[in-house]
Amino acid sequence: MALAASPRTCIITAMNDWNFMTLAILISLFLLWNLEFAATLLNLKAFPTSVPDELADVMDANKLDEGFTYLRTHARFDIIQATTSLTVLLVFWFMGGFGWLDALARSLVHQEVGAGLVFLSAMFLGQWLISLPFSIHETFVIEREFGFNRVTPATFITDRVKGILLAAMIGLPLAAAVLWIFLNIGHAWLWAWVVVTAVQLLLTSLAPTLIMPLFNKFTPMPEGELKREIEALGTRCGFPLDGVFVMDGSKRSTKANAFFTGLGKRKKIALYDTLVDKSSTPELLGVLAHEIGHFRRGHIKQRLAAGIIQTAAIFFLLGLATDPDGRFARLLFNAFGVEKISPHVGLVLFAILLEPISRLLGVMMNAWSRRHEFEADAYAAEATGDAVPLATALKRMTADHLSHPSPGALRVWLDYSHPPLLQRLRHLEDFRKPTTRTP
Repeated sequence: MALAASPRTCIITAMNDWNFMTLAILISLFLLWNLEFAATLLNLKAFPTSVPDELADVMDANKLDEGFTYLRTHARFDIIQATTSLTVLLVFWFMGGFGWLDALARSLVHQEVGAGLVFLSAMFLGQWLISLPFSIHETFVIEREFGFNRVTPATFITDRVKGILLAAMIGLPLAAAVLWIFLNIGHAWLWAWVVVTAVQLLLTSLAPTLIMPLFNKFTPMPEGELKREIEALGTRCGFPLDGVFVMDGSKRSTKANAFFTGLGKRKKIALYDTLVDKSSTPELLGVLAHEIGHFRRGHIKQRLAAGIIQTAAIFFLLGLATDPDGRFARLLFNAFGVEKISPHVGLVLFAILLEPISRLLGVMMNAWSRRHEFEADAYAAEATGDAVPLATALKRMTADHLSHPSPGALRVWLDYSHPPLLQRLRHLEDFRKPTTRTP
């Protein structure tokens, strides 16, 4: 059995193979960290010192102060987590970790796909272990301190075990297929993209019936006024309802939400039990009409198509990053101190290289999503005949969740897929009066 290279050898290799790509990646990682730090500080500064007039009916000064404390606590937590993640990556990188782990995987399994699965599994488990203490602290310290957490230790452990098992059952066969394609088929990026896209669509279709019930209980909504109103709304809006369900969101948090699932002609609506308990029927109808608005305005299909195209571009670039005869791949592997070019190592290195690009793509996708949210809000106001119920529901959720009512522009630009609350409320002002327009 071949022995894995020593950590000292890998460090020397990594230092000797520095190139302009090494510096470019380092600079981009530090710029991203500083950008996040600046966005966090500016977001804290943007928090209002007095209750906005629009929220006076759902929030008082004490609730506003509690919201700022919650934001500040999460800001500190996020900075520590981001700093830790970056530090671990840099230490692992400059200690020659990528080359060492690749050599170790090859010493354990001589077959290329098998060695790749060992490498990817080790990277996944390492990242999972690093994030675990942060998940525990966020769940059982921060969220509990502010009265949100309802997760028991048993549920937390069960969720993590189920998550790992699902990742193994779905991720390992998919990763094996992708690695085999890159090792054996011409134009590998194209075929890998087809396989991954097909699996994603299949999982999206099966998730409501096979995956989501593993974590939450979905109970058909009992007969009554609310169900009749929801079904009537679906009929008026031409939304093909296949069921209305209540999800036990209170099992994990006091926070509320609603969503619909399913592909094709039949859709299922799911409401958190916390949302049902806290909202009136008109408010619930406003929230659901907003979700239906995404369907009726074609947002779901647009986002799905954009995601598929984006995945194709990523796989094309991945093909360049794993081409054993390509200069780009050689520079990338040299930057991380890895001698042998391979698809499994290339997947990880390319993901690191792609992070700045993904951030930029995310900014554009979020801007697009915020426009969709405005369109869905407008649709909801038209479909229900009044914007007030939706506006009231949004205000209550913001107050209950201790959300930032007017986040900083940089934070919105970077991360917000939904417009800030005050912007949404002002947009909804145009639809406050009853309307007879057909949705």
